[in-house]
Amino acid sequence: QVQLVESGGGLVQPGGSLRLSCAASGFPLSNYPVSWYRQTAGKERELVATITSVAGMKNYADSVKGRFTISRDNVKNTVYLEMNSLKAEDTAVYYCNARLRWGQGTQVTVSS
Repeated sequence: QVQLVESGGGLVQPGGSLRLSCAASGFPLSNYPVSWYRQTAGKERELVATITSVAGMKNYADSVKGRFTISRDNVKNTVYLEMNSLKAEDTAVYYCNARLRWGQGTQVTVSS
């Protein structure tokens, strides 16, 4: 079965860190660009970061540059989003996307 499963979300204080995982099954993630998006209630889904398939080039939204890092582990068929110096405005449901498929999302809440 082809699917993506996100994990690693939770509640963290401002300035804290989280690492999100996007695990794929049924296809090799390494063959596709993978993106992380986030969405809050009443707003459109926002592109956060992308990693390309072959060269592994990375792009980030201006709002997360310098704080978030996207990476791949092809052995584990997983893409990660390392999030540091988290702010309240990073609170959202985070989704990964690859091969035109979406995971179910993982909630990140940044609050004191």
